[in-house]
Amino acid sequence: MTIDTLADAIEVRVLWNALTNLVNEQGAGLQRVAFSPVVREAGDLACALFDRDARMIAQAVTGTPGHTNSLAAAARSILEAYPPAGLQPGDALVVNDPYMTAGQLLDITVLTPIWRNGAIIAYVGSTIHHTDVGGYGIGAGARDVFEEGIWIPVCKLQIAGQRNEDVWRFILSNVRTPDLVTGDLHAQLASAELAGRRLNRIFDDHELDDLDEISQEIMTRSEEAVRESIRQLPSGTTEASSELDLVDGTRITIRAKVTIDAEQGAIEVDYTGSSPASSFGINVARNYTFSYTAFALRSVLNPDIPNNAGSLLPISIVTDPGSILDAQSPSACTARHVVGMFLPMPLLQALAGLVPERVMAEGAAAVWTVQVQGSQADGTPFTTSMFNYAGGMGARAGKPGLNTTAYPTGVAAVPVEVIEQTAPVRFLRKALRAGSGGVGAQPGGMGQTIEFTVDTGDRWLLNAVASRLAVPPQGVNGGGAGAGGQFTVNGEAVTTQRKMELEPGDVVAMHLPGGGGYGAPNDADA
Repeated sequence: MTIDTLADAIEVRVLWNALTNLVNEQGAGLQRVAFSPVVREAGDLACALFDRDARMIAQAVTGTPGHTNSLAAAARSILEAYPPAGLQPGDALVVNDPYMTAGQLLDITVLTPIWRNGAIIAYVGSTIHHTDVGGYGIGAGARDVFEEGIWIPVCKLQIAGQRNEDVWRFILSNVRTPDLVTGDLHAQLASAELAGRRLNRIFDDHELDDLDEISQEIMTRSEEAVRESIRQLPSGTTEASSELDLVDGTRITIRAKVTIDAEQGAIEVDYTGSSPASSFGINVARNYTFSYTAFALRSVLNPDIPNNAGSLLPISIVTDPGSILDAQSPSACTARHVVGMFLPMPLLQALAGLVPERVMAEGAAAVWTVQVQGSQADGTPFTTSMFNYAGGMGARAGKPGLNTTAYPTGVAAVPVEVIEQTAPVRFLRKALRAGSGGVGAQPGGMGQTIEFTVDTGDRWLLNAVASRLAVPPQGVNGGGAGAGGQFTVNGEAVTTQRKMELEPGDVVAMHLPGGGGYGAPNDADA
């Protein structure tokens, strides 16, 4: 679409609003009809619209950077594995290859072509965190990816509008909660169908036959806007490193060297020298590494620019294949969020010397995730996941850190009442953790304390991943560190990343870290 007149510019704006409304409606529809609380309540999902070249045009506002930007990178790989020539109206592709998509088997992606006049005009995709895919579960204790659950290669979940029963049978035969998985897969299909109808209606209203021109215009504008924001920075290289610790004493170092090319309007982040691959399931696929890198940089540069394939082009990463940030099969990776959500911490530290007014102190980073498995009083098995509990966020130059708010993810915690209604879990305490935020001219946000038990007559399994205990979130520009986390069962510190078998009535307590402070504290702060 050539923008020659004011009318053309207005038309682009109207079309852009229509496309963003479309994906937001897709995301809202998916949440409303999903079966599992992790999607319905927490919003652990991503929805996006792609053009015929599999470039992401628009994303829904609900979702996580790890899902959305991984979905943006995965669409083209999915269509390379299953070319469009083999598709027909009513088909839908499904995959959960962690190294192709969002980095863990629990995240299942559905990509659906949208047809008009016998041709594919676009694709809609969704990635959601499913309750279960068999295998180990949500924890970090699996020894390789094959222990973590069923691996779904790119295949047809739906053929000509009908379920591909062979594929459905092999998926549902390998999961503990087939009803929830069935409902959530149907929710992904239904939301894609809704998006397809809406896009064709937009085409009718604007007398369009394809998205090619408007897509290119959106990409070009978005890319140039990001490059222009980079040109406002000084060229050069800055670097930092941050250390992450886990409950078993594991220490992980992430080194980030940020190179800014102001002339070209480009940023490269080199993670060479970061920790090698882990024997635990915390390894990060390259898609996921890029996702949180891009999100952190976009937060600093100009967060108002739409997130699409164009706005992501000026950002690139360098990784060591096989390292903890570029996982290769069969590296275990279910709890990859622990390291992936930590990536913005060294990035922001590196940028603090260049744009101190735009960065924040370190926060708790990754949410603490918990999965509980066991039997109801009548013997019926249950699996509930996950409690996406956030610690404190780091303070900013002009504002304190937010309490119990996760940066950089966008996932909410499943409400206590919902969990207690769907599983025999009983919460004993959920409160702000006073004094956990770091001191500073702007104080860090507070973490929280959660205590719960499971009311069952049988032993039950706890799958949990906690981080930032011995090495707490650091302050910036003279701000103090936040409080480190604590994770106990019956008052005793947990020292394993593996699944634990607990007794009825055992009490789990999680004291989440507080965020670091920004700037040296004055006398009153101290």
